[in-house]
Amino acid sequence: MQKIVYLPLDERPCNYRYPLYLASMTDMVLELPAMSLLGGKKAAADTDAVAQWLIGAAKGADYLIVSIDMLVHGGIVPSRLHHTPQSVCEERLHVLARVKQCNPTLRIFAFNLITRVPAYSSSEEEPDYYADYGQQLYTYGWLKDKADQGSLDPEEQEQLEAVMSAIPSEVLNDFLTRRDTNAFVNTETIKLVRDGVVDFLIIPLDDNAKYGFSPLEQRKLSLLAEELDVNDRVMIYPGADEIGCTLFARAFCEANKYVPKAFVRYSSVNGPFVVPKYEDRPLGESIKYHLTAAGAVAHDHSYGTDFILMTNSPPVGQSDMNESRTPYGQRHRSYFSETNTKEFVQAIRHYIREGHTVALADVAVSNGSDHPFMKLVGSGGLLHDIAAYAAWNTSGNSMGTVVSHAIIESYYRGQKSDTVERYARSRAYYYFRLIEDWGYQALVREDVIHHVLPKLGASYYELKHVQTQVYESIQTKLVQFIADYLQEGSPYRFRIENVHLPWSRMFEVGFDVMLEPDTHS
Repeated sequence: MQKIVYLPLDERPCNYRYPLYLASMTDMVLELPAMSLLGGKKAAADTDAVAQWLIGAAKGADYLIVSIDMLVHGGIVPSRLHHTPQSVCEERLHVLARVKQCNPTLRIFAFNLITRVPAYSSSEEEPDYYADYGQQLYTYGWLKDKADQGSLDPEEQEQLEAVMSAIPSEVLNDFLTRRDTNAFVNTETIKLVRDGVVDFLIIPLDDNAKYGFSPLEQRKLSLLAEELDVNDRVMIYPGADEIGCTLFARAFCEANKYVPKAFVRYSSVNGPFVVPKYEDRPLGESIKYHLTAAGAVAHDHSYGTDFILMTNSPPVGQSDMNESRTPYGQRHRSYFSETNTKEFVQAIRHYIREGHTVALADVAVSNGSDHPFMKLVGSGGLLHDIAAYAAWNTSGNSMGTVVSHAIIESYYRGQKSDTVERYARSRAYYYFRLIEDWGYQALVREDVIHHVLPKLGASYYELKHVQTQVYESIQTKLVQFIADYLQEGSPYRFRIENVHLPWSRMFEVGFDVMLEPDTHS
């Protein structure tokens, strides 16, 4: 039995709980620090205490999956807020070399984000001044990067000059200094790959775009990886909160000498060529990154494959791509003419009947499931035969989540020694994804925001004073969602417990789902 030590990006369920779900359906042991050690949102973790935990936990481990943002800055949001000198960052990063010296056979898989630049003005997860100058900072980065590539027209040049004069110099200097420090940490981490300390590194692009600070830094880091001859061990692609799952799947594949073959099928012929919202490259290219990073390989056809990744893809990208909350009648016209979900559902049925392990990446819209499509899947009687599912936040978040689950599930479905208990844990995670991504993100969240919070005198970010009532309302609505969409045909009865909002906002939810055999089915 192999041991994996995991230092997550932060304490939210997507980073802390999802890899634990994956580990529970394997024979690998996943050890995490106590959640109390990881800080909370803008409150940074105690990096000294984190380092001491890491040194002790890694001594007898086979693998270490480590968030550099947590190790150096104390979490994802603190990595956007810090004023840490580069010398201190380098010292904190050196902990990995100490760990490797104590355990030379330890395989270290690391990840460190290229800091995002949201296109809107809000200080919810950014410095306070981002509430006033966020959109201008995003526009400045976009136009500056485009200008450096020599492609600004006169109108854009005028816009760049206007936005530069609108941002106070102290704000811009603070923002750029922090980005320089974070870019320095990424540079030093790549050097650790060269030195043999880090065995594999993912540098996720958090909420990025075609132009801006993120693609500029990506190009520099890609050139450095090539210069240091570590391109085979460094991957840079869109993502963030799913990387813990991706690297767990990679460790699982490596430990079991398993290279799963995945065939990718799209709901739209445009699917692989569309650039999703919040990302910088076509969906087809991103999927290849997610598969490769997790230890899988893209297969040419469905015959002889280990799993099929059915991808409900957007027919249009970027700002034209819709959100799960967009009313169906207000979607972009291409959703009605340039995708064929009915044929896609028929294809899912065909592959299941042929005995394939089918995973469903539902990324046609952002921030939740494609509700009309999922109703088709349900009415087709297919929900309880799909092996893995995800549809949360960005396309990258969903892809990394569903691919990692599909890899593990496909491995065990090919083993004669699979157990009922392991399979039940895998199904619990699958239904958890349906309840969160479809139930909460696509349906319940908007319902509570518009119909419950106003009656309680609360809002999206201001609800601590009524959180008990909000939690009860979410639970009631999730239970109703299960009754409406999941219960029919299921071999289980579902119980929802411990509903909570990890960062006291409506964006993400936490809960436990318990499965009990349905003796009446």
